[in-house]
Parts: sequence; C-alpha cells; structure tokens
Amino acid sequence: MRKVLALALVAASPLAGQGTPPDALADTQLPDPAREQAAKALMETLRCIVCQGQSIADSDAPMAADMRALVRRRIAAGERPSQVRAWLIERYGDYVTYDPPLSAATAPLWIAPLVLLAAGLLIARASFRRRR
Repeated sequence: MRKVLALALVAASPLAGQGTPPDALADTQLPDPAREQAAKALMETLRCIVCQGQSIADSDAPMAADMRALVRRRIAAGERPSQVRAWLIERYGDYVTYDPPLSAATAPLWIAPLVLLAAGLLIARASFRRRR
C-alpha cells in the first residue's frame, strides 16, 4: 500500500507533467553571426504548428522552441536555409510555411484574389455605365 501511495504522489508532483525541458539551442544564438542571421531569417518564414498565425521565432510554445533548436542545429551543421525549409515542409506539410508553393491544393489560394479583383472591376464598370 505504501508503494502505491508513494507512486501516486510522484505521479501527481508538478514536475511529472512538464515534459522535457526545451533544447538549449532554442533560444541560444549560434556563435557564427552569419549563420545565426540565416537561422533567424528562416525562423521568421516558418509558422508554428501549435500557435496559428505566429512564426516559430515569435512563439513561446514548446513545439516552436523545438523547431528553433532544429533550425539552428541544422544550419550550424552547414545546411543551407533552403534545405532546412524543404525538410520541414516535407515533414510537416505546406502549412509550416507562410509562402505555400503553387499546387493543386493551394491553387485556389493563389487564384481567388485575382478572381475577386476581376469580379470587383466588372461590378464597378457596370455600376459606372448605369450612372451615365
């Protein structure tokens, strides 16, 4: 009975639910200023998977910290930002980038503004003709 009670107390302790601590590279700059600048520029273009609308550079979510550490680790290892970006898109999908590539799934996102602009121009043109 004492063992069960001790196990229950350990499981209920505040430290039990906190998970793993964030990687040290999540918020530590790289020693090479050029690589750190490349990493930060890339982080600004990547969307946090957890916090919708925030980049991983701005997010405080643990997932964003993990992604920042991953970006810094790969750039420190010599990978180009485009390679890291491609790897993240392959792993998490197009949602991870603020600039999704043109594909069958994203075509409506790229075409809809043009269609709406054309419709607005046609409506305005028709409205001006009626006033004459």
